[in-house]
Amino acid sequence: MMRPEYLDVRKIIKDTALLKLFQAVQDYGGALRFVGGAVRDCLAGIEGFETDLATDLTPDELVEACAEKGLKTVSLGLKFAKTGVVINNQIYEVSSLHRKSKASQKDSDLSFTDDWNADASTRDLTINAVYADENGNVFDYYNGIKDLEKGIVRFIGSADQKIKEQPIRILRFFRFYSIFSKTDPDLKALKACVENRDLLKTIAVEQIRDEFFKILTTPHGATTLEILKENDLLSFLFPRKTKTERLENLNKIIEENGLKTDIIIRLFVLFDPDPLLSESLCLRLHLTKMQKAHLINLSKFIFNSSKIEDLAYLKKVIFSHGKDFVKDKILIALAENNQHNVDVKKLFLTIDELDVPQFPLSGKDLIKLGLSENSPIKEIIGKLKNIWVESNFSLSPHDLKEQAKMLIK
Repeated sequence: MMRPEYLDVRKIIKDTALLKLFQAVQDYGGALRFVGGAVRDCLAGIEGFETDLATDLTPDELVEACAEKGLKTVSLGLKFAKTGVVINNQIYEVSSLHRKSKASQKDSDLSFTDDWNADASTRDLTINAVYADENGNVFDYYNGIKDLEKGIVRFIGSADQKIKEQPIRILRFFRFYSIFSKTDPDLKALKACVENRDLLKTIAVEQIRDEFFKILTTPHGATTLEILKENDLLSFLFPRKTKTERLENLNKIIEENGLKTDIIIRLFVLFDPDPLLSESLCLRLHLTKMQKAHLINLSKFIFNSSKIEDLAYLKKVIFSHGKDFVKDKILIALAENNQHNVDVKKLFLTIDELDVPQFPLSGKDLIKLGLSENSPIKEIIGKLKNIWVESNFSLSPHDLKEQAKMLIK
């Protein structure tokens, strides 16, 4: 169960001021440990994990222990026994150990405990129930380390019960499967996910969307989505027709070039939507206004993939849609064609350095030419911009005014 000095906690502790919290809890007579993603991802050699902690103090005791050391705390939800501790303007989430009532299947029916094993039993997956203290001593109650090494993702105890407690765990299972698995899905877990798939319909769309988006960004997201589709797990929300091979291509290109991209590009590559389907996806997933505008614009604009490195063409698209839009369209084209012979980093750097000219006329210029304020100024400006772009931005303000005179007539 315990592995002394098994972990180099320096990989977890980014700010040594966090040790003040460990000292505060110890001086009060309690214990504090890292838990879940912080330990799991560190053991797996993955960067960017969240620093979640657990203590055998109750929330009230933790607040008192912190107050004695001058540490500020904020409530994160007594229902789930979470307290936030502020250190150097960062909030660290600390959960108090709890056990689930035997008479209830709901995770919300919790009582505090000082039993670490009991707390571990309330967590979803074995690989998420591993703890570590500030000295690197690791506490593993359900063979999470062995499962992590073997690439096995499985629930603690009854998979069916865990899912009934929180149906979103179906998608959490597949997200962690996509990241850590080295085998086929655990049969008991898969069976429970399939048998309880209708429970997903009871979850807020935002929860499903967030987990789904996380799966899209995982290295094996495309393969995992195929499993979801084969088992009819999300057909109530998403179209069955997907292009997972394109998503896999895109993820490889992004990883090869160390890029940071908007999630919408992955969504677009997966479904390759026309404007109508884009509108539908926006409604189904409750996308933000910015996400909606981006997805719909991607679907409306037909990008000439044969001109990926044609700077004159790219400059025209940038003028109308912006540099980030062009980069997204390039990545989509590369993913569609499974093309890896383009130096993406160099091309994107060139795009960043491109000087795209500003349109030299305004509505006031048109009014001076005789156009009334009640006339369709925006429409005429749009036509003039198209003419200017087609001239490769070569027309002078005088030339454009001449064109404007003809349009005004």
